Parts: sequence; structure tokens; C-alpha cells
Amino acid sequence: MKPLSECQIAVVGLGLMGGSLAGALTQSGYRVSGVARRGETIREALERGLIVKGDTDPLVIVPAADIVILATPVRTIIDQIGDLGSVLRPGCLLMDLGSTKGQIVDAMQRLPESIQPLGGHPMCGSEEAGIVAADPDLYRGASFILTPLERTSAEAVEWGTALARSVGAFPIVLDAERQDRLVATLSHLPYLLACALVRTADETTSLDPAAWRIVAGGYRDTSRVAGSDVSMMIDILQTNREPVLDAVRALRAHLDRLTEMVDRSAEDELRAALSACRDERRRMFS
Repeated sequence: MKPLSECQIAVVGLGLMGGSLAGALTQSGYRVSGVARRGETIREALERGLIVKGDTDPLVIVPAADIVILATPVRTIIDQIGDLGSVLRPGCLLMDLGSTKGQIVDAMQRLPESIQPLGGHPMCGSEEAGIVAADPDLYRGASFILTPLERTSAEAVEWGTALARSVGAFPIVLDAERQDRLVATLSHLPYLLACALVRTADETTSLDPAAWRIVAGGYRDTSRVAGSDVSMMIDILQTNREPVLDAVRALRAHLDRLTEMVDRSAEDELRAALSACRDERRRMFS
């Protein structure tokens, strides 16, 4: 494998995540080309200096790349792995930025033996979407999960690790099942909670004109991720369904217990439960 500094990198999908990664890699001195469905997206990415070359046809960009990074919705990534596998150059590293890994890794298993597969999931993002929201600093300080397959070489993992570090992220290696279980609770469940909170607020307060005059940071912060791209989130929820459902069931059990304490006016029990939650939250981020 050639030195990473000599590699040509192609990012397929120039939305928030792909555009931000392309810009961060370009700023780090890499030669980055981009692929997007719309010509306007390519033009904006070029004008902003996020990429040095771009096209709406992946077959114009991908075959020349040493590293290809798929930054599209999860189910699109799965399709693209099958569609593009045969046109990748031998020795190419194929990565992705999908938020779930099980089905992506399964698709990567079917790639030609000459291709090096490496799953990727940066733990960052925004409720904003599209190239207009792209920010080369988005990855700075974030964890970047890498999911190698058994066939993935140590050199390919080193490339992925170096790429993550070059954009300011902290690489961590996890297998697909473990990562999907963890992010179901830490990333996907909060989205469903935020959506449920928005629906509850709309149902219980929207007819009162004072509601949006008194809304404060707690509601804004807790509901923020409900503004995320819906198509992206449907892909995530459908490709990580069982771990998400397990997390929802656990959450529902805890909420039911707290609700029951409030209903019984069991103040001592409630105080103990809430204090334990407060202390655990502080330990998590201390």
C-alpha cells in the first residue's frame, strides 16, 4: 500500500457528513474528489474548496481512487457497495460513514478479494443537512468508530486510523454487533425520544399562545435532534431495528417506574431514584 499522503481519495455523497469530511481532508492536504447526485452540489463543493474535482457520475471518479468513502444514507451505502465493488481498483480501501454497521459489513463481505473493506461511523453530526451545512471542523474532537472485517489488513486499518486523526477525530475499533448495540441507546434512542417529546409538546401546549414565549433551553436541547433528516433516520432505524427496540423497551420500563412513583406520591423513592440518575449522569461526563 502506498503512503497515505500519495493517495487519491473519493467521497461519494457530499451532504453534511460527506461534505464536511471532504473539506477536512482537503484542508489536511489530501487530494479529494467528490461525487454527488446534483451538479449544484458539485459546484458548491468546488467553490468552497471542499474538493478538487467532482462529478455526478461515480464511474468518472471512483475507479481512479485509492480510498473511496461512501457518505450516503445507510441503505444507499449497501446498494453502492454492490454497484461499485467491481469498478474499484485493486488494493482500494472502501470505507463508509453509515450509522449502523451490521448490514453494511455483510455487504462488504461480498466485495472482490482485491478490495480492502473498513466500516466507519463518526459520532458527530447536526440536525442540519446538505452541502450548505458542511463544516470541515465537524469531526474535530469526535469519536470515529472503525469496524474492520476479518479480511481487512492491518495496513488498511492504519489508513482508516490516520484519516480519522487527520480530521481531528479519535478512532476506536469496534465490531459491528457491539457498535450497533451501543449506538442504539446512545444515538438512535435519543432521536425517538426527541420526536416523542415534540409530539407531546404539540399535543399538550400548542393551543396555548404562552407556550412558545416561555419555552427554555431544556426543551430546545432535548428536542434538537428531532430536526434531523427523516430519510436518513428511517434508514438507521430500519437497519438497526432489534437493538433500537431493546433500548426502547428498557427506556419504557424506567419511565413506567418513575411514573408509578409520581402517581403514588412516593416522594422518598422518587428522590432516591432521581438522585441516582443525577449522580450517574455526572459520572458519565466527569
